[in-house]
Amino acid sequence: MHDDRSLVEGRLRRVLDERIRPAVYPESVPLRVAVWHAPGEPVPVAEGLAAEPGPIEVGARWGAPWGTSWFRVTGTVPEEWAGRTVEALLDLGFDENMPGFQCEGLVYRPDGTPVKGLSPRNQWVRVAAPAAGGEEVRLHVEAASNPVVFGPRPFAPTPFGDPDTAGRDPQYTLARMDLAVLDETVWELVLDLEVLGELMAELPVDAPRRWDVLRAVERALDAIDLQDVGGTAARARACLTGVLAAPAVPSAHRISAVGHAHIDSAWLWPLRETVRKVARTAASMAALLEDEPDFVFTMSQAQQWAWLKEHRPEVWTRVQQAVADGRFVPAGGMWVESDTNMPGSEAMARQFVHGKRFFLDEFGVENDEAWLPDTFGFAAGLPQIIRAAGSTRLLTQKISWSRTNAFPHHTFRWEGIDGTRIFTHFPPVDTYNCSMNGREIAHAVRNFRDKGAARHSLAPTGWGDGGGGTTREMVAKAARLRDLEGSARVVWETPRAFFDRAEAEYPEPPVWVGELYLELHRATLTSQARTKQGNRRSEHLLREAELWAATAAVRTGHPYPYAELDRIWKTVLLHQFHDILPGSSIAWVHREAAAAHERVAAELTALVEDAQRALAGEGAVPLVFNAAPHTRSGVPAGAAAPPAEGSTRGTRLTVRTGGGHVLDNGLLRVEIDGRGLVVSLRDLDADRETLAPDRPANLLQLHPDLPNMWDAWDVDAFYRNTVTDLTGADAVTAGDDGASVRITRSFGASRAAQVLSLPPGERRLVVDTEVDWHETEKFLKLAFPLDVRAERYASETQFGHVHRPTHTNTSWEAAKFEACNHRFVHLAEPGWGVAIVNDSTYGHDVTRTVRSDGDRGTTTTVRVSLLRAPRFPDPATDQGVHRFRHTLVPGADIADAVREGWRINLPERRRTGAGEVAPLVAVDDDAVVVTAVKLADDGSGDVVVRCHEAHGGRARAVLTAGFPVAGVAPADLLERPLAGTPAPERDGGRVALRLRPFELVTLRFRRG
Repeated sequence: MHDDRSLVEGRLRRVLDERIRPAVYPESVPLRVAVWHAPGEPVPVAEGLAAEPGPIEVGARWGAPWGTSWFRVTGTVPEEWAGRTVEALLDLGFDENMPGFQCEGLVYRPDGTPVKGLSPRNQWVRVAAPAAGGEEVRLHVEAASNPVVFGPRPFAPTPFGDPDTAGRDPQYTLARMDLAVLDETVWELVLDLEVLGELMAELPVDAPRRWDVLRAVERALDAIDLQDVGGTAARARACLTGVLAAPAVPSAHRISAVGHAHIDSAWLWPLRETVRKVARTAASMAALLEDEPDFVFTMSQAQQWAWLKEHRPEVWTRVQQAVADGRFVPAGGMWVESDTNMPGSEAMARQFVHGKRFFLDEFGVENDEAWLPDTFGFAAGLPQIIRAAGSTRLLTQKISWSRTNAFPHHTFRWEGIDGTRIFTHFPPVDTYNCSMNGREIAHAVRNFRDKGAARHSLAPTGWGDGGGGTTREMVAKAARLRDLEGSARVVWETPRAFFDRAEAEYPEPPVWVGELYLELHRATLTSQARTKQGNRRSEHLLREAELWAATAAVRTGHPYPYAELDRIWKTVLLHQFHDILPGSSIAWVHREAAAAHERVAAELTALVEDAQRALAGEGAVPLVFNAAPHTRSGVPAGAAAPPAEGSTRGTRLTVRTGGGHVLDNGLLRVEIDGRGLVVSLRDLDADRETLAPDRPANLLQLHPDLPNMWDAWDVDAFYRNTVTDLTGADAVTAGDDGASVRITRSFGASRAAQVLSLPPGERRLVVDTEVDWHETEKFLKLAFPLDVRAERYASETQFGHVHRPTHTNTSWEAAKFEACNHRFVHLAEPGWGVAIVNDSTYGHDVTRTVRSDGDRGTTTTVRVSLLRAPRFPDPATDQGVHRFRHTLVPGADIADAVREGWRINLPERRRTGAGEVAPLVAVDDDAVVVTAVKLADDGSGDVVVRCHEAHGGRARAVLTAGFPVAGVAPADLLERPLAGTPAPERDGGRVALRLRPFELVTLRFRRG
């Protein structure tokens, strides 16, 4: 039996490859080809169609990196092909093993009507079915010669990620430009044999069904005349009818196939190329929907739909019709498939605001699901945000990439930090590029972890990453798998239909509490520091711009910049895409991201200044504008007032023998040794040392950093095995202000300069670090060993914080050796704690060690991640000058951590004016943090206020509006009334709030 099976399987492979597949197109004639190479960047479609091309032959090289070539192909259908199906076969030089990462094309008719995309697994264009004979063929192909950015080995650096280094040498060889007859019977036979061969390979060796299939395949191969495949294909198909008609068993797993093309909004290509990738894919899918009545395709990322509307209206028109038919389905309800770890609270909310609103405005479609197949883990604040946007479900696949622990469920309810639960599904097929291969289908069945309780899963089906989408071969395979013995049942369904079915079948699935941490791609929290700093700055400038613009509009009638803020938000949200903000794109992408954030900063600063001028009026009174949600320097939150008088407690700097320094402001005393390291940080009121015994803080540490695979994405645990403490100092000197210490160091090819300062009257040590970074494959950390025994610590996330263990009791804890925080981490013993806050870093690690002073017990070290130097996909990642600010706050409770986190990211703005500016809204409890004050997006003039409980406990507070109020109503993130939610208690402009731990609330105030 074993020999029979091997012989038949080997025979099947050879006959398919060498005889049957070549017979799909039994006759062909060459097309005439001409080409015009566009100079520079892509040109409008009309210009490409009108250009006069020159001759080119099959076999010629074409396509400089990132170039655009317009091919014109012409020919005549031979008269003798009348009655047959005729297609154009247009092979631009594809490598079929790299769909999405090669040259691609979009085919147009002479009148500019898009036909379909061309990609490595989709090279055909239907000409006639049936042909009359004699038809004239004229097609235009907008071909993008996108280079293969991968090096000679996977993830090796290449010059192609930057047009300045990519060169001009042609990348591709024009391979085939033919008219050909499609023998549809042979094509169907290929799919029959592929499906049965793949099924046979996955069935148990001793399964009777396997042997039934094997014998049927054997009979079909016997029935084929290898010299006349077309003439005998029908006879061979007849031998397979019985095994293809055998129905699946009643208990068969059910797979909802969803046509899909996960297109990275930028990655190994720039944003402008994604616009064209989307157009190519959407055109192909619209065409496939017309040909395949059962097929359903879904596309997420409202930004990509908006690109179609703006840049490819001819494709947009076709897509609009397919959406109206209910088969081209908007999914996900987000502006882009963003990273979810690093975006701030409001930014994460606005991903859903702008994404859902686009689909509602354009199509009247309300998305129930968040669709994030490729995002690198999920912050614990996300369930509440999804629910607050009016959605209830989440789909992702990426958690299957975890390298240490297998996630225990595929269908479950995910509970976030505030207790919100959403129905969540991880497709057990373990890919968002399913091709309907029998191996994938069988894996989904075997892998599904909820057997016995559920039997439904989803398979995103189509070539993605770089686009392409579903192919007609995938649709044909799915048709054969609809009800086939030995396989899961496969049916095309929308995401909503799948979730409705899955949730009805499994109403009480298991619950997972807390973040969905991806045990991979941890270095994305650090790579490309400029991109991350630009994002952080933009998020906080948007807060300022909305706050001051709303205050000025209400108080002075100053025009509210609706259009500008909408456009800027969308720019910032786009650059939070999960290969941009994480730092895992080519150099071109990050250079453009830096420029975009610079433009955003300039525009928002101008908006802030305009609004503040309107509020301040004319005068000479010095004013401090405080955009933070907490009072500081005597200035209320969201207000402007004269600066408070300076502290009576100044900061003293003492220089010690041996080069050491002491900073003392009466609250803290900081001892800095001759190496520029902090060897003592004493909380004078608590009479307590902050630092671990014999463990200096402000310690820069350098690690080698060559992960096993994904350079920009990964840091592997073994990096910790080797570390260099940067203790050598070029100079340790008193700062020019007489109240700070400056340290300079040299290491490798790099330099670091730090300033340690202790503001008068404040309990915080400020650490300003400037690094001129020129290392390769290194990882730079900044360490703070703390004399705190903590089994867990708090790390800020969206609308609250998450607790993580400091120990490694289990493999789950050990795997979190690099994690994300927003503005702070906080560690505490009962009654005393320490906060470390930052202005732009996200990655960090926390470890425990035994005390070194003979006492029993443990201490805890927090290390913030500053810089990396991976070589793929950007060989020059992070090279150059970077500036960071961190603050160490001894004696801090969680309220101090929250307050200081806002403070370091929202500097005071000073100007002169007529007098104080009262806050537009005020809250009487610091536990309730206002994250947004703005005017409603609909232009009504209503004031929208978003707040949340930030300390992790219950809160009762009064929110007071500083303007006449005619009414107030709770709203969702899209500023729509929340049905069934009663209005809060109100006394004029005073609103009573009662919040659960981390509860998020949006209030819409109608002005009186």
